[in-house]
Amino acid sequence: MPGGNEPRSYYVGMDVGTGSVRAALVDQRGTLLAFADQPINQWEPQFNHHEQSSEDIWAACCVVSKKVVQGVNLHQIRGLGFDATCSLVVLDKQFRPLPVNPEGDSRRNIIMWLDHRAVSQVHRINETKHSVLQYVGGVMSVEMQAPKLLWLKENLRETCWDKAGHFFDLPDFLSWKATGVTARSLCSLVCKWTYSAEKGWDDSFWKMVGLEDLVTDNYSKIGNQVLPPGASLGSGLTPEAAKDLGLPPGIAVAASLIDAHAGGLGVIGADVKGHGLACEGQPVTSRLAVICGTSSCHMGISKNPIFVPGVWGPYFSAMVPGFWLNEGGQSVTGKLIDHMVQGHAAFPELQAKATARGQSVYAYLNSHLDLIKKAQPVGFLTVDLHVWPDFHGNRSPLADLTLKGMVTGLKLSQDLDDLAILYLATVQAIAFGTRLIIEAMESAGHSISTLFLCGGLSKNPLFVQMHADITGLPVVLSQEVESVLVGAAVLGACASGDFASVQDSDGRLLPLIWWKVQSRLEMASERLAVPRTSAPVVAAAQATALPSSPSPGLPSLQPHHPSFIQVSAFELCDLG
Repeated sequence: MPGGNEPRSYYVGMDVGTGSVRAALVDQRGTLLAFADQPINQWEPQFNHHEQSSEDIWAACCVVSKKVVQGVNLHQIRGLGFDATCSLVVLDKQFRPLPVNPEGDSRRNIIMWLDHRAVSQVHRINETKHSVLQYVGGVMSVEMQAPKLLWLKENLRETCWDKAGHFFDLPDFLSWKATGVTARSLCSLVCKWTYSAEKGWDDSFWKMVGLEDLVTDNYSKIGNQVLPPGASLGSGLTPEAAKDLGLPPGIAVAASLIDAHAGGLGVIGADVKGHGLACEGQPVTSRLAVICGTSSCHMGISKNPIFVPGVWGPYFSAMVPGFWLNEGGQSVTGKLIDHMVQGHAAFPELQAKATARGQSVYAYLNSHLDLIKKAQPVGFLTVDLHVWPDFHGNRSPLADLTLKGMVTGLKLSQDLDDLAILYLATVQAIAFGTRLIIEAMESAGHSISTLFLCGGLSKNPLFVQMHADITGLPVVLSQEVESVLVGAAVLGACASGDFASVQDSDGRLLPLIWWKVQSRLEMASERLAVPRTSAPVVAAAQATALPSSPSPGLPSLQPHHPSFIQVSAFELCDLG
């Protein structure tokens, strides 16, 4: 482990999200020294078909990598780690892109994570009631890889399926591109492909669902060498990839993580001593990492497997070695907020006013809500407006991809006030979805006392505060806002050999030396909390009017004062 007097070492973390590639340069003390991002292309040739290009994504990786290492002594760069969305990359036997579309456009060789084309296929898979399904909450999601593979076999047999040599999860594609090693990450295969960390592949599942051809050649097309996240791959960065990325050849490249899992690794073990939080002195299993961006993922870990209906997992060692992971999720959160705001008649006015003030549209909306709330807490503005947020189906805990979104309480007016209140109701609805996931996890055996948020939406104070208010739990934020990139850099540091593993000998996560507590406590001046009950989510905190006699099915309200805290992202508590 590098000491304070040793020469500086650097690690590059690379994160491929839904709409962009981001990179960071991090030193051995956890200081993020440089950041760059680059947009990537998406195609939606028809409704619920979402595609990307692996060549486009790799080109964006090369752009951001070169930017973050400018002016740095390249000989001091020790490791590279990747995370990415769990999208499906298809290559032929010579590793060339294959089309995943009827148009035959081989540039578009990725079926994105949010693609819902395989509805029929996932229904048939779930009808088998195979035993592997108990490890995905009892019902497989259309966003996992098996239904997408079956769709390709049934719809693009000649142009794609028969020619395919390799099906990669996007994080594994990136590590292959960097090293030439086709080994897969345990994280990807366990979470999205039905692989078992203890038993390996289950032949009977693939044969039962009609994908028996993947069993041949010892699963060579989908992965027969599996490594834990952070393991060093092959001989490191190949000369060709090094030239592309502007990095030294031979540096260590790590087995990857899914992007949400990198965020979970980056935040879930923070030391928050001195803030009076319920999680102080409690095991890390009392925490829920919420990684919130285009979608939201809710990551909770346990020492023993916990089966939660409608919540993915339990997955062994998929994020933290030696722990079981349950992963709840909301298929669209940031994307839903954008959809609601940008589709409103007052959006052009909002854009113009935000631009004139030099603010983002969401910063402007937050300040506008403060103006119109008058003397009441902001949450009370939505007493008559309710949003059901499942516009792209429900991932957890209802596990129903057929669900649709709903807004009730609309009026004829369409001014900026209406837009701001609709935005608030949408944020609250998302927070209620998180609360429902927590309740499902706790009913099954988890005990959650604190939320740890990261990702783009965690930069929005309203989003954070509504999660604190509606769940009734304190929220911890990292002062280093790029926690997902930190998680990717952790992998590179681990692969370099500078650190023994993702966990140290005391069972603490690798970033132990990277977390320095900053006692910066931020309390919102007004809070509104709904007591947590087993009542179904019917809308946003919309039931927030303190009625003298609560409406049937809606919880009554009581004062609550959760806080949200910011700590710097690098000293981890004991995981015991």
